Amino acid sequence: MKPITVFLLCGWFVTAQTSLCAQLSGQSMSSVSESTIDAVIQSLTDTYGEAEKARIERGVRQVAAFWTASDGSVADFNRFCTTRFVPSGEPLDAMFNRLSENLEVLVGHLNKISLDLKKPVHLDMGEISPLDELFAGYDPSAHLTEDFFQNKIAFAVILNFPSYSLAEKTEQGASWDRRQWAHARMGDLFTSRVPADVNQAYAQALSAADTYISAYNIYMGNLVDAKGQTMFSKELRLITHWGLRDELKSQYAHKDGLVRQRTIYDVMKRIITQEIPSNVIDSDRYQWNPGTNKVYKDGKEVAFQPEPDTRYEYLIKNFKAVKALDPFYPQFADYVQRRFDAEMEISVEDVEKLFIGLLSSPQVRKVGTLISRRLGRKLEPFDIWYDGFKSRSAISEEELTKQTRSRYPTKEAFEKDLSGILLKLGFDETKAQFITSRVAVDASRGAGHAWGAEMKSEKSRLRTRVGKDGMDYKGYNIAVHEFGHNVEQTISLHDVDYYVLRGVPNTAFTEALAFCFQARDLELLGIKNEDVNRKHLKTLDNLWATYEIMGVSLVDIRVWKWMYEHPDATPAELKGQVIAIAGDVWNSYYADVFGTRDQPILAVYSHMIDYPLYLSAYPIGHLIDFQIERYIEGKNLAQEIQRMLVSGRVLPQQWMKQAVGKEISAEPLLTAADQALQAIK
Repeated sequence: MKPITVFLLCGWFVTAQTSLCAQLSGQSMSSVSESTIDAVIQSLTDTYGEAEKARIERGVRQVAAFWTASDGSVADFNRFCTTRFVPSGEPLDAMFNRLSENLEVLVGHLNKISLDLKKPVHLDMGEISPLDELFAGYDPSAHLTEDFFQNKIAFAVILNFPSYSLAEKTEQGASWDRRQWAHARMGDLFTSRVPADVNQAYAQALSAADTYISAYNIYMGNLVDAKGQTMFSKELRLITHWGLRDELKSQYAHKDGLVRQRTIYDVMKRIITQEIPSNVIDSDRYQWNPGTNKVYKDGKEVAFQPEPDTRYEYLIKNFKAVKALDPFYPQFADYVQRRFDAEMEISVEDVEKLFIGLLSSPQVRKVGTLISRRLGRKLEPFDIWYDGFKSRSAISEEELTKQTRSRYPTKEAFEKDLSGILLKLGFDETKAQFITSRVAVDASRGAGHAWGAEMKSEKSRLRTRVGKDGMDYKGYNIAVHEFGHNVEQTISLHDVDYYVLRGVPNTAFTEALAFCFQARDLELLGIKNEDVNRKHLKTLDNLWATYEIMGVSLVDIRVWKWMYEHPDATPAELKGQVIAIAGDVWNSYYADVFGTRDQPILAVYSHMIDYPLYLSAYPIGHLIDFQIERYIEGKNLAQEIQRMLVSGRVLPQQWMKQAVGKEISAEPLLTAADQALQAIK
């Protein structure tokens, strides 16, 4: 999982879907008349010539769209435009270079401040104090947009590097050179004017939700069955949903794992419905039977209070904080459109169409039938996480944990081995040392995440859980995934030619690179897969994982649409709708495969609570990952990854064409699944 770091900073990664001036002109924000705009455009064109007219007109109109009475008079607007416009060529190049240098200083240091202030809530450093929560919720960049408009830096950027709509980028971007793309991304910096207090409230809401989720653990050794017997080891403490899901997956390697899987599923359902007893959350003081939902103390049943819809209260708080931003992005109908059209640069309609196409495909139904045969039983809802196509499915997690704890007794041991991991993946020694010298490993309080540096002098952070006995397999598997993010973050910061083009088109791409690393976790432990059908098994595993997370993502999207239709909903009302929406998606795309209806399991993902509308990055990432894996087959993985990543943050489909020659699509995966189903009987 890659967290949102300073994504709000001046709208760094936000682009306009339609022409900014067309959308914003006429809004109450602007205090500049059309006649004044025309006069300024004509004056600048007379001075700099017709060759500059298109850039002049776009820049002046976009400045006017944001100019308010508090920014100055009409004369001040005229004076600013005529004195601050910089002609193309060496003068504009010099301005661009200086802006790039200063942006790296600002974004890099603000990112570091935010990272450091969040340490107590992100890292395993003991109890979180109320003061820790206050500092974690503080956004040091909250005032930057406001400051830059007040001191006119934002206007200088807008005037000289005007923004382009997504439609314009799609139409023209393929013919742009790298410098033109960098100028266009510079123009994306100021496409909104969000007040500092609104930004700060948003940061606080997300931080509070993240803290809530990071501390949501279940002591598995305290779960009991109807006879009061435990099923899991005493020291097993799992975060929801990631830890619970991964433990459920691991049970496919055990002959008696089914009863434990059903117990974990009962835990998940209690969380979704908020019937979970409050006194068993992150506590080992009580025993709990999640099937009957009874709590015991020293063998005697005790009364309890269920969690009071807290999960949905945090989701509502995030929704309200996001909705408060909407008026400052009038070019977008709401956050749903903004998240997809602006941040992902793929429309929500295209995403839903892509997802529904795969969810409805005959291939996933055939794979479901195959899984049922392999299990020797009918599918149950939690089999959306079937893990039997992976080579590790035949190895007990206890054995894998024994190896990982021996190899990585501390976070320092894992950090020391990062260079060795890259060497095994095909990186040369010089590049491996360069990358790993810019990555630091921390013991995470939550499930784990990667936090990228935003300036070249700083390190990316790799966070994963490291227990007192060392890194268990779950922590190792997550760590390899997060290391994939770190490698992407480092290469796309240091090797991309322009600072404003650093990174990848959207979060799905960094997830794809992380999946690419994660798929090789056993290989990195020295466990080779000699199965002649490993390629086909990997295809089926990718398809089933994509099938699962696409449904989860559809639930996420539909929940957000419902919240916009019902902005005053209570946590209890939202809970009811989340469960209903999850059931509807299940009935539409899963019930015929699993033979059961109205299951809520698609609503269990913690990302729904602390990362607004992030989930779609995963299924798109799976599709990208599959296309990349097929393209690099027989090639040097490290060389190909480095080649792809230097494209930086161009449009998603343009990046994919440059990387593998084709746009993002489910067809390669579905076609490969047909072939795999012929081979795997």
